Amino acid sequence: MLSLLKKLGPGLLFAGAAIGVSHLVQSTRAGAEYGLGLLWALLLVNLFKYPFFQYGPRYAAATGESLLEGYKKLGKGVLIAYFMLTLGTMFTIQTAVTIVTAGLANSLFGDLSVLNFGIESISSVEVWTIIILAICLFILFLGKYSTLDKLIKVIIITLTISTLVAVAFAYTEFDTPISFAQILPENRTEIFFLIAFMGWMPAPLDISIWHSIWAIEKKKDESSFTPKHALLDFNIGYFGAIVLGLAFFCLGYFVMFDTGENFSNKAAVFSNQLIDLYTNSLGNWAHVLIGIAAFTTMFSTTITTLDASPRAMSKTLELLQNKSSKNGYLFWILVLAFGTIFIFFAFASEMGLLIKIATILSFVTAPFYAIINYKLISGKNTPEDWRPSLKLHVLSWLGILFLIGFSIWYLRIL
Repeated sequence: MLSLLKKLGPGLLFAGAAIGVSHLVQSTRAGAEYGLGLLWALLLVNLFKYPFFQYGPRYAAATGESLLEGYKKLGKGVLIAYFMLTLGTMFTIQTAVTIVTAGLANSLFGDLSVLNFGIESISSVEVWTIIILAICLFILFLGKYSTLDKLIKVIIITLTISTLVAVAFAYTEFDTPISFAQILPENRTEIFFLIAFMGWMPAPLDISIWHSIWAIEKKKDESSFTPKHALLDFNIGYFGAIVLGLAFFCLGYFVMFDTGENFSNKAAVFSNQLIDLYTNSLGNWAHVLIGIAAFTTMFSTTITTLDASPRAMSKTLELLQNKSSKNGYLFWILVLAFGTIFIFFAFASEMGLLIKIATILSFVTAPFYAIINYKLISGKNTPEDWRPSLKLHVLSWLGILFLIGFSIWYLRIL
């Protein structure tokens, strides 16, 4: 078991990045507002996104390159398109996940208004935002990938145990017959929520690029990290993310359905509402348990996204310019951190809007990543032994149609 755990890494980082807003916020809200009525959407989007996420570690294991090198081989325009899409979404995504993490920290660890040094315009949540980003930067600068690899294992284990225990207790307190009736949203508000829900479930598709980069880094630290281990590692992380997605979905249903609670768009208020609802339903003992589950969920997402986007942007520029950059990662991580703080201070009261923008952008750009990942893994740049099986081909075709179809449906109602 310890030997297997040592070989795991990129898949758990994937899970850490995936299990965040999509689970804690979107899945919980889906269960709270629709019961189990959107279970079909959760299962379908995980099924149809599966091959495109898997192609990240598959390509890295087969070629020793990240997907970014592969994109360049498909044409420089593909790499430029990726760079522009990421530049347009990375700050919003980082801000969305950090603002939720800061709100939870404020609820769990206390108000830090006393640290505002008399500057009344700075809220406690904004102070927590700066502290959390500083902690993440310290961890990433101090230990780089190897420290992140070890830390994420502790976080994922803690998150999984606390969440599943919370679900078990919530189920024992649920005294209403469980309904599996499925629904298809009809009005604009419901459709917008559905697209946002699927946009980050289990994660945006560009995380497949991050995964391929992490797989290369893991190979540097662990020479015995074989292609077989890479796919096993991915499957554990992916299906773990699905299980926890279902867990938060059920928590929302068991604890919040039909409560009439309206969630605030302010990070601190939302976090207090979330934890208080669980506490009121399950008892005061649940405050710590839910708090741990929620905070570890969001902290894992915050630190993994803060690490991955700068790696991807630095590598993309190196490939576009045909030269290496010694300080590229440092430059981009600082740009992302300070850009996040700027956006957060400007839009601190609009957490709901930021999350909605980030999740919808992730969904409407998903067909682009699905198509290029499929084209790359199926083409001449991938060794024949590692190209998809017939089942994966079929699932990929269905997945591309699914993602394009829902994107067109969404764009038509805008």
